[in-house]
Amino acid sequence: MRHFLTLKDLTPAECQQLMTRATELKEIQKSGEIFEPLKNKTLAMIFEKASTRTRVSFEIGMTQLGGHALFLSPRDTQLGRGEPIEDSARVISSMADGIMIRTFGHDIVKTFAANSSVPVINALTDDFHPCQLLADMQTYQENRGSIQGKTVVWVGDGNNMCHSYINAAAQYGFNLRIAAPEGYDPNMDLLNANKHCAEIIRDPMEASTGADLIVTDVWASMGQEDEQKKREVAFKDYQVTQKMMAQANKEAAFLHCLPAHRGEEVAADVIDAKDSLVWQGAENRLHAQKALLEFLMA
Repeated sequence: MRHFLTLKDLTPAECQQLMTRATELKEIQKSGEIFEPLKNKTLAMIFEKASTRTRVSFEIGMTQLGGHALFLSPRDTQLGRGEPIEDSARVISSMADGIMIRTFGHDIVKTFAANSSVPVINALTDDFHPCQLLADMQTYQENRGSIQGKTVVWVGDGNNMCHSYINAAAQYGFNLRIAAPEGYDPNMDLLNANKHCAEIIRDPMEASTGADLIVTDVWASMGQEDEQKKREVAFKDYQVTQKMMAQANKEAAFLHCLPAHRGEEVAADVIDAKDSLVWQGAENRLHAQKALLEFLMA
Protein backbone atom coordinates (compact mmCIF):
# COMPACT_ATOMS: atom_id res chain seq x y z
CA MET A 1 0.00 0.00 0.00
CA ARG A 2 1.23 3.48 -0.93
CA HIS A 3 0.20 7.00 0.08
CA PHE A 4 0.64 10.21 -1.92
CA LEU A 5 1.27 13.09 0.48
CA THR A 6 4.06 14.80 -1.49
CA LEU A 7 5.84 14.14 -4.77
CA LYS A 8 8.65 12.58 -2.75
CA ASP A 9 6.35 9.62 -2.02
CA LEU A 10 7.05 8.57 -5.62
CA THR A 11 10.37 7.76 -7.23
CA PRO A 12 11.49 9.91 -10.17
CA ALA A 13 10.76 6.91 -12.43
CA GLU A 14 7.24 6.64 -11.01
CA CYS A 15 6.70 10.37 -11.60
CA GLN A 16 7.58 9.85 -15.25
CA GLN A 17 5.42 6.72 -15.42
CA LEU A 18 2.37 8.58 -14.05
CA MET A 19 2.91 11.44 -16.48
CA THR A 20 2.96 9.08 -19.45
CA ARG A 21 -0.02 7.13 -18.14
CA ALA A 22 -2.02 10.33 -17.64
CA THR A 23 -1.66 11.18 -21.32
CA GLU A 24 -2.66 7.61 -22.26
CA LEU A 25 -5.77 7.81 -20.07
CA LYS A 26 -6.59 11.18 -21.62
CA GLU A 27 -6.47 9.60 -25.09
CA ILE A 28 -8.62 6.67 -23.93
CA GLN A 29 -11.25 9.04 -22.53
CA LYS A 30 -11.24 11.27 -25.63
CA SER A 31 -11.73 8.21 -27.86
CA GLY A 32 -14.90 7.27 -26.02
CA GLU A 33 -13.52 3.92 -24.83
CA ILE A 34 -14.91 2.65 -21.52
CA PHE A 35 -12.05 1.81 -19.15
CA GLU A 36 -13.05 0.88 -15.58
CA PRO A 37 -10.16 -0.54 -13.53
CA LEU A 38 -11.74 0.83 -10.31
CA LYS A 39 -15.19 -0.66 -10.84
CA ASN A 40 -17.12 -0.89 -7.54
CA LYS A 41 -14.34 0.91 -5.63
CA THR A 42 -15.01 4.00 -3.52
CA LEU A 43 -12.89 7.08 -2.85
CA ALA A 44 -13.80 9.01 0.31
CA MET A 45 -13.17 12.71 -0.36
CA ILE A 46 -12.69 14.83 2.77
CA PHE A 47 -12.88 18.58 2.16
CA GLU A 48 -11.99 20.96 4.98
CA LYS A 49 -11.08 23.59 2.35
CA ALA A 50 -13.41 24.65 -0.43
CA SER A 51 -12.64 23.54 -3.96
CA THR A 52 -13.73 23.67 -7.58
CA ARG A 53 -11.12 21.82 -9.67
CA THR A 54 -10.18 19.29 -6.99
CA ARG A 55 -13.70 18.07 -6.34
CA VAL A 56 -14.77 18.08 -9.98
CA SER A 57 -11.63 16.27 -11.19
CA PHE A 58 -11.56 13.57 -8.50
CA GLU A 59 -15.30 12.93 -8.62
CA ILE A 60 -15.46 12.72 -12.41
CA GLY A 61 -12.21 10.76 -12.46
CA MET A 62 -13.59 8.06 -10.17
CA THR A 63 -16.76 7.86 -12.26
CA GLN A 64 -14.80 7.46 -15.49
CA LEU A 65 -12.68 4.72 -13.88
CA GLY A 66 -15.84 2.87 -12.89
CA GLY A 67 -15.78 3.75 -9.19
CA HIS A 68 -17.63 6.08 -6.87
CA ALA A 69 -16.52 9.24 -5.04
CA LEU A 70 -18.08 10.13 -1.69
CA PHE A 71 -17.97 13.83 -0.74
CA LEU A 72 -17.47 14.56 2.97
CA SER A 73 -17.33 18.07 4.43
CA PRO A 74 -16.67 18.92 8.11
CA ARG A 75 -20.37 19.60 8.66
CA ASP A 76 -21.18 16.13 7.32
CA THR A 77 -18.78 14.18 9.55
CA GLN A 78 -17.65 13.80 13.13
CA LEU A 79 -14.30 15.35 12.10
CA GLY A 80 -16.04 18.70 12.26
CA ARG A 81 -17.18 17.92 15.80
CA GLY A 82 -13.80 17.02 17.20
CA GLU A 83 -13.45 13.27 16.57
CA PRO A 84 -9.73 12.39 16.68
CA ILE A 85 -8.16 12.13 13.23
CA GLU A 86 -6.81 8.72 14.15
CA ASP A 87 -10.31 7.39 14.86
CA SER A 88 -11.79 8.83 11.67
CA ALA A 89 -8.95 7.35 9.63
CA ARG A 90 -9.46 3.88 11.06
CA VAL A 91 -13.22 3.93 10.48
CA ILE A 92 -13.28 5.50 7.00
CA SER A 93 -10.43 3.33 5.71
CA SER A 94 -12.21 0.20 6.92
CA MET A 95 -14.98 0.94 4.40
CA ALA A 96 -13.49 3.01 1.55
CA ASP A 97 -10.83 1.84 -0.92
CA GLY A 98 -9.01 5.16 -0.89
CA ILE A 99 -9.12 8.52 0.90
CA MET A 100 -8.49 11.97 -0.53
CA ILE A 101 -8.05 14.93 1.84
CA ARG A 102 -8.01 18.69 1.16
CA THR A 103 -7.23 20.42 4.44
CA PHE A 104 -5.08 22.92 6.31
CA GLY A 105 -2.18 21.49 8.34
CA HIS A 106 0.02 18.94 6.58
CA ASP A 107 0.19 17.03 9.87
CA ILE A 108 -3.49 16.14 9.36
CA VAL A 109 -2.84 14.13 6.19
CA LYS A 110 0.26 12.56 7.75
CA THR A 111 -1.74 11.44 10.79
CA PHE A 112 -4.55 10.20 8.55
CA ALA A 113 -2.11 8.15 6.47
CA ALA A 114 -0.42 6.71 9.55
CA ASN A 115 -3.77 5.34 10.74
CA SER A 116 -5.33 4.38 7.41
CA SER A 117 -5.49 0.87 5.97
CA VAL A 118 -6.00 2.25 2.42
CA PRO A 119 -4.08 4.79 0.27
CA VAL A 120 -4.36 8.45 1.32
CA ILE A 121 -3.99 11.26 -1.23
CA ASN A 122 -3.07 14.82 -0.31
CA ALA A 123 -5.35 17.00 -2.43
CA LEU A 124 -3.88 20.16 -0.84
CA THR A 125 -2.52 21.26 2.51
CA ASP A 126 -1.00 24.54 3.65
CA ASP A 127 2.43 23.05 2.86
CA PHE A 128 2.02 21.07 -0.38
CA HIS A 129 -0.19 20.67 -3.45
CA PRO A 130 1.33 17.64 -5.24
CA CYS A 131 -1.70 16.75 -7.40
CA GLN A 132 -1.40 20.10 -9.17
CA LEU A 133 2.22 19.33 -10.01
CA LEU A 134 1.27 16.03 -11.63
CA ALA A 135 -1.01 18.00 -13.95
CA ASP A 136 1.52 20.79 -14.54
CA MET A 137 4.28 18.37 -15.48
CA GLN A 138 1.97 16.46 -17.82
CA THR A 139 0.86 19.71 -19.44
CA TYR A 140 4.40 20.93 -20.05
CA GLN A 141 5.47 17.60 -21.54
CA GLU A 142 2.46 17.43 -23.86
CA ASN A 143 3.20 20.91 -25.23
CA ARG A 144 6.96 21.42 -24.95
CA GLY A 145 8.51 17.98 -24.47
CA SER A 146 10.61 16.85 -21.53
CA ILE A 147 11.08 19.34 -18.71
CA GLN A 148 14.34 17.70 -17.65
CA GLY A 149 17.18 20.21 -17.72
CA LYS A 150 14.83 23.14 -18.32
CA THR A 151 14.59 26.34 -16.23
CA VAL A 152 11.36 26.99 -14.34
CA VAL A 153 10.60 30.25 -12.54
CA TRP A 154 8.22 30.50 -9.60
CA VAL A 155 7.01 34.09 -9.14
CA GLY A 156 5.32 35.14 -5.90
CA ASP A 157 4.65 33.66 -2.49
CA GLY A 158 6.76 30.78 -1.18
CA ASN A 159 3.57 28.83 -0.50
CA ASN A 160 2.38 25.23 -0.87
CA MET A 161 2.63 25.41 -4.65
CA CYS A 162 6.17 26.74 -4.41
CA HIS A 163 7.07 23.89 -2.03
CA SER A 164 5.68 21.35 -4.48
CA TYR A 165 7.66 22.96 -7.30
CA ILE A 166 10.82 22.54 -5.21
CA ASN A 167 10.03 18.83 -4.86
CA ALA A 168 9.21 18.64 -8.57
CA ALA A 169 12.59 20.14 -9.51
CA ALA A 170 14.27 17.24 -7.73
CA GLN A 171 11.91 14.57 -9.07
CA TYR A 172 11.68 15.72 -12.70
CA GLY A 173 15.20 17.10 -13.07
CA PHE A 174 14.69 20.79 -13.82
CA ASN A 175 16.21 23.94 -12.35
CA LEU A 176 13.92 26.12 -10.26
CA ARG A 177 14.36 29.85 -9.66
CA ILE A 178 12.14 31.31 -6.95
CA ALA A 179 11.35 35.02 -7.26
CA ALA A 180 9.74 35.92 -3.95
CA PRO A 181 9.81 39.19 -2.01
CA GLU A 182 11.64 39.24 1.31
CA GLY A 183 9.52 37.83 4.10
CA TYR A 184 7.65 35.46 1.78
CA ASP A 185 10.29 32.80 1.19
CA PRO A 186 9.48 29.10 1.06
CA ASN A 187 10.40 26.75 3.90
CA MET A 188 14.17 27.11 4.12
CA ASP A 189 14.77 23.56 5.33
CA LEU A 190 13.06 22.26 2.21
CA LEU A 191 14.93 24.71 0.00
CA ASN A 192 18.31 23.87 1.54
CA ALA A 193 17.64 20.15 1.11
CA ASN A 194 17.13 20.80 -2.61
CA LYS A 195 19.68 23.56 -3.22
CA HIS A 196 21.20 21.50 -6.04
CA CYS A 197 18.11 22.30 -8.14
CA ALA A 198 16.37 25.29 -6.51
CA GLU A 199 17.47 28.82 -5.61
CA ILE A 200 16.02 32.21 -4.68
CA ILE A 201 16.50 35.11 -7.11
CA ARG A 202 14.73 38.17 -5.70
CA ASP A 203 14.37 40.13 -8.93
CA PRO A 204 11.60 38.48 -10.99
CA MET A 205 12.89 40.01 -14.23
CA GLU A 206 16.36 38.59 -13.60
CA ALA A 207 14.90 35.23 -12.58
CA SER A 208 12.81 35.05 -15.78
CA THR A 209 15.74 35.58 -18.13
CA GLY A 210 16.07 32.51 -20.34
CA ALA A 211 13.26 30.64 -18.56
CA ASP A 212 11.30 27.81 -20.19
CA LEU A 213 8.29 27.96 -17.88
CA ILE A 214 6.95 30.72 -15.63
CA VAL A 215 4.46 29.86 -12.89
CA THR A 216 2.60 31.91 -10.30
CA ASP A 217 -0.29 31.76 -7.84
CA VAL A 218 -2.57 34.22 -6.04
CA TRP A 219 -0.89 36.61 -3.66
CA ALA A 220 -3.21 35.75 -0.76
CA SER A 221 -4.07 32.05 -0.53
CA MET A 222 -7.14 30.60 1.14
CA GLY A 223 -7.12 31.63 4.80
CA GLN A 224 -4.91 34.69 4.15
CA GLU A 225 -7.63 37.04 2.95
CA ASP A 226 -7.04 39.41 5.88
CA GLU A 227 -3.48 39.95 4.55
CA GLN A 228 -4.66 40.99 1.07
CA LYS A 229 -3.82 44.70 1.30
CA LYS A 230 -0.45 44.06 2.92
CA ARG A 231 0.41 41.49 0.27
CA GLU A 232 -0.64 43.78 -2.58
CA VAL A 233 2.10 46.16 -1.43
CA ALA A 234 4.74 43.44 -0.94
CA PHE A 235 4.04 41.77 -4.31
CA LYS A 236 3.45 44.86 -6.48
CA ASP A 237 6.60 44.15 -8.53
CA TYR A 238 5.84 40.44 -8.84
CA GLN A 239 3.02 40.45 -11.37
CA VAL A 240 3.70 38.20 -14.36
CA THR A 241 3.46 40.52 -17.37
CA GLN A 242 4.21 40.32 -21.08
CA LYS A 243 7.43 42.20 -20.33
CA MET A 244 8.44 39.44 -17.93
CA MET A 245 7.49 36.72 -20.43
CA ALA A 246 9.63 38.51 -23.03
CA GLN A 247 12.64 37.93 -20.77
CA ALA A 248 12.06 34.20 -21.04
CA ASN A 249 12.86 31.89 -23.94
CA LYS A 250 10.84 32.31 -27.13
CA GLU A 251 8.87 29.10 -26.49
CA ALA A 252 8.36 29.75 -22.77
CA ALA A 253 5.02 28.69 -21.33
CA PHE A 254 2.92 30.08 -18.49
CA LEU A 255 1.04 28.08 -15.85
CA HIS A 256 -1.23 29.00 -12.94
CA CYS A 257 -3.04 26.57 -10.62
CA LEU A 258 -6.19 28.76 -10.53
CA PRO A 259 -8.28 30.55 -9.44
CA ALA A 260 -6.49 33.57 -10.92
CA HIS A 261 -6.86 37.25 -10.14
CA ARG A 262 -6.21 39.07 -13.40
CA GLY A 263 -4.47 42.36 -12.76
CA GLU A 264 -2.85 41.11 -9.55
CA GLU A 265 -0.44 38.17 -9.79
CA VAL A 266 -0.85 37.90 -13.57
CA ALA A 267 -1.81 40.31 -16.33
CA ALA A 268 -4.89 39.36 -18.36
CA ASP A 269 -2.92 39.38 -21.62
CA VAL A 270 -0.56 36.75 -20.19
CA ILE A 271 -3.06 34.24 -18.82
CA ASP A 272 -5.19 34.52 -21.98
CA ALA A 273 -2.24 34.44 -24.42
CA LYS A 274 -1.39 31.53 -26.73
CA ASP A 275 1.65 30.66 -24.60
CA SER A 276 -0.61 30.15 -21.60
CA LEU A 277 -1.15 26.46 -20.84
CA VAL A 278 -3.42 27.24 -17.90
CA TRP A 279 -6.63 25.80 -19.29
CA GLN A 280 -5.08 22.58 -20.52
CA GLY A 281 -3.35 22.32 -17.15
CA ALA A 282 -6.70 22.62 -15.38
CA GLU A 283 -8.20 19.85 -17.52
CA ASN A 284 -5.15 17.67 -16.92
CA ARG A 285 -5.97 17.58 -13.21
CA LEU A 286 -8.59 15.02 -14.26
CA HIS A 287 -6.22 12.85 -16.28
CA ALA A 288 -3.22 13.10 -13.96
CA GLN A 289 -5.32 12.17 -10.93
CA LYS A 290 -6.90 9.27 -12.80
CA ALA A 291 -3.39 7.94 -13.37
CA LEU A 292 -2.67 8.42 -9.68
CA LEU A 293 -5.90 6.70 -8.61
CA GLU A 294 -5.18 3.77 -10.91
CA PHE A 295 -1.61 3.54 -9.57
CA LEU A 296 -2.69 3.55 -5.92
CA MET A 297 -6.04 1.71 -6.01
CA ALA A 298 -6.25 -0.61 -9.03
